[in-house]
Parts: sequence; structure tokens; C-alpha cells
Amino acid sequence: MTRPLPELTSSTEWFWTSGADGRLRIQACGACTTLVHPPVPICPACRSTEWEPTVVSGRGSVIGFTVNQHPWHPAFEPPYDIAVVALAEDPSVRLTTNVVGCDPADVHVGQEVVVRFEQHEDVWLPLFEPTGDPDVADPVPEPERPRSRPPLPGGRFEHRSVLSGVGRSAVGRRLMVDPLSLTVDACLEAVADAGLELADIDGLSTYPGPAGMGMSEGGVAAVEEALRLQPTWINGGGDLPGQGGAVVAAMLAVASGLCRHVLCFRTVWESSFAALRVGGAGSTRASGQSAWRMPFGALSAANWIAMNANQYLHRYGAPRQMLGLIALNGRANAARNPAAIYREPMTMDDYLSARPITSPFGLFDCDVPCDGSVAIVVSDAAVAGDLPRPAIRVEAVGTQITERVSWDQGTITHEPQVIGQAAHLWSRSGLGPADVDVALVYDGFTFNAISWLEALGFCGFGEAYDWLEGGRRIAPDGELPVNPHGGQLSEGRLHGFGFLYEAVQQLRHDAGDRQVPDAATAVVSTGGGAPSGVFLLQRDGA
Repeated sequence: MTRPLPELTSSTEWFWTSGADGRLRIQACGACTTLVHPPVPICPACRSTEWEPTVVSGRGSVIGFTVNQHPWHPAFEPPYDIAVVALAEDPSVRLTTNVVGCDPADVHVGQEVVVRFEQHEDVWLPLFEPTGDPDVADPVPEPERPRSRPPLPGGRFEHRSVLSGVGRSAVGRRLMVDPLSLTVDACLEAVADAGLELADIDGLSTYPGPAGMGMSEGGVAAVEEALRLQPTWINGGGDLPGQGGAVVAAMLAVASGLCRHVLCFRTVWESSFAALRVGGAGSTRASGQSAWRMPFGALSAANWIAMNANQYLHRYGAPRQMLGLIALNGRANAARNPAAIYREPMTMDDYLSARPITSPFGLFDCDVPCDGSVAIVVSDAAVAGDLPRPAIRVEAVGTQITERVSWDQGTITHEPQVIGQAAHLWSRSGLGPADVDVALVYDGFTFNAISWLEALGFCGFGEAYDWLEGGRRIAPDGELPVNPHGGQLSEGRLHGFGFLYEAVQQLRHDAGDRQVPDAATAVVSTGGGAPSGVFLLQRDGA
């Protein structure tokens, strides 16, 4: 089995064949000489469309890495190292690659490396090996909180709608239930929870629309046909501010007067899909952004985010136990959630001794693939007083993109696409972190939650380990209860919508044994690593 190779296109073939003569070439602007990677048809510095492949030294330094232990693909035998290398000529230009020629355990941030090409069919992959020279200073700048674009005058769209109903299907591992059936169950429950009939629904919104890999119910058309709805507006697709972008889009439709009640839904059936899937990974050519990662065995978000996590641990001197505190908090909270998949007690020793996946992540750093669906009804704010259950107001949303939309070229000290969105959230509200009663922060991996807590300003960059106070601060009786339902690490990976569902339960004071006393304001983040979104929700009348 050969490793996945990149698709050769008219704009990238020169890069993947450059190594035939042993020299690394990077796109350079013909007007201002700015180096650009991955290749794009316009210079980000001067906007010139003139460019040419330019030879560079091939030297660089490791700024992020992970030792992968999981067998994602038969062409890659664990353990192997995946790294982000910053080029010596311009450290903002980086390659995801493999460091070879040394023990994977010896790879570290600051290590100086030089390119070594390896031919696979018609592709020369740029790998790197240590030079043996002394480590270089980490060229990654300290993250900064951006200045967000202020809201336009005349009121904010967030205040023109409310979350009026929520519903959830059965949730579990390998339910072997048709995903559209799960979606229908969640949708019917949400509509009834809002005190509505299906005929009242005039909008549908989902993420990511039709998708494979057990990540969708089939999209808007499938649900529209199953429920025989007649919407005036629909939305579905992955190019949104994260999973919660489906809710943001619904709010915009309601605020514009196009819809009165929009049914939003999100369905995953990853567990059943994995069990039913026939055959293993193939060797087809990778395209798009995957072309810059898959040839090097960076086949999972676990790998991509782990490299950033190791940069963080190196930069701030935090121990791996910091990540463990997030996992332990989720598991302890899940014990009070009858819907959670994993409820058994877990100790720090259990966490540290779990099967390694991709350093610094072990099994309990990764969320739990599952089957389930969540639905949310977004309604015109005018109906808030007529609802059978307390309305949940959206005080603000954060969606602004201020970072490179990339896993390796932009933010690497934290999970990408959280710092900008967090800053945007607070720019749209008079409230701040001190006003939050409960935080539902995306924890696809433990490091995601750390990134969101710091990005949202609950503590400074690099301060999370001390701020957590051994986990006491984020416990149900702590200063900031975090993920009281167990999060995706223990309840199950409902891919963002599970956090919105839990926020509504908490703000309605319907969360049972896991209820945060007097919860009136919640922050909810959905996604990260790609354009994401974050909400500030309040109980009506708070």
C-alpha cells in the first residue's frame, strides 16, 4: 500500500515535482518577492497576480509536531513523526511534513532541519531531517487578541430571534439506526417542545448538508421530503461559521422577516458508519487542503491539533496533566448525565496510562464518535411570551475570521479559528467573561477546550494550567462550570449541537442532577480549526 499522494493540478504540479533536482521551491511574488504557501493566484501582501517558483535553502525549524501511534492508514507504520516546519527564509511560511532520519521521540520544537526529498510515483515529497545544529529560537509570535469590527448601529440581529425549542434523538455507540430516522425523532421533539406544529415551520437549516463518513443525515432535501415541509428558505452546507453557523443563518433569516420558525438540525452516525463500512483506506489522490497533509500521514484532526498542543506545552511549560483536567472534568460531569455514553469514574492515572493516539493525545483526549441527532427551533422574538417553555435569547454571536483559514499556516499556539471569533463575540455585547454562569466549550479534543477558555478571556494565553486550580474552578460548584453534561469527550460527539442543547437545558433550569444553580448566561462554542462560531445565550428576562 502506497501513501496517499497529492493530485497534480496546473497550480501545484510544479511544487510536487520540484524535488526532482533536490531543491525546494516556494511560490514567490513577482512584484514584491513575498513567499506564499500553499500556492494561490494572488500575492497577499501587494495583490500582484505575478508569481514564479523560487528556490529556497530548504532549511527550517520545527514549530509543531506529533508522534503518531495510531494506525490510520496501512502505508504508515506507527510510530512516525508529523511536523510543521517553518522555513528559514520566512517562518510564516510552513510545511506540514515528516521528520525522518532520527527517532520520532527525539523530534522537538526548535529543532533545526533540512529538506530531503522522497520520490513516490510522479511526486517528490519534501521530508525533513535534523541538521545536528543547535536548536533555534522559536519563531512563532505570541498570540494577540484582535480588534473586532464593531456592530452596525440600529440594533443587532441576534435580538430579533429566540431559541424556542430543542429536541434530541437517542444517542449511543453503533445504534445501527437510519440517520434520517434519528433526525426525524429530534425534529419532531424540537417542534413539539416549542409548542408548534410542523406546518408552522417555514425554514430549514443544517450543517454540513449532504456528506459522507457518517457526518450527515442527507441534508435539507432529505428532511424536507421526509416531513413534507414547504419552507420559504433553506440552508445547508459546510461553509458556515462552524456547526453553529446553521443556527446563525437561521437567526439571520428570521431577523430579515423571511421566516418565522426555522428548524435547525445536525445528525451524526459515525459509529454505525464505521461498523458498516467495507474495505480499508485506498490510495486515491488527495485534493484541496488535504493534499498538503495526507501524503505525510496527517490523516486526522487529532494529528493536526496535536501539533499545536505540543507547541503550546513547549511554549508555556504546561504539563500534559493540564489536558487531563479537562478530560476528568468531562467524565465526572457525565456521571450525572443519563444520556452520556461514558459515565465510569476516571482518575488522572487512568488518563495518563491510556492508549497513546498521537502525542500529546491519548485515548481520553479524543471525543467519542457516536450516533445521534439534535434539533433546535429558531423563532421570531415576538413569540417569546407565548412559548410553553422559557425562551432562550441570543445576546451575541462571534463569527469574524481574523486568522488564516489553515491548520498549519496561521495560529499554531492554540487551536486555529477560536481567538478571532471569541474577540468578535465580546465586541457585540456589553457583557464579559465575568458575567458567564456556565461555559459549553467545544472539546473535540482536550486542547480545543483549553484554547476556547483562553481565547474567551477566562484566563490569559498560557495561563490555563494554573487557572484551572486542579480542576476545581471548572467543576459544577466552581467559579465557571464547564461542560456539565460531559462534553463530547464523555457524552458523545454530537458535533457542536450537543453544546447548544445542553445550554438550553441549563438556562431553562431543566438539567436535573447536573444543573448549575441559577444559570442565566451561557457561552457556547461550536467548532474550531476551521471557521467556527460562538454564542452568548441568556434565559429570557435575565
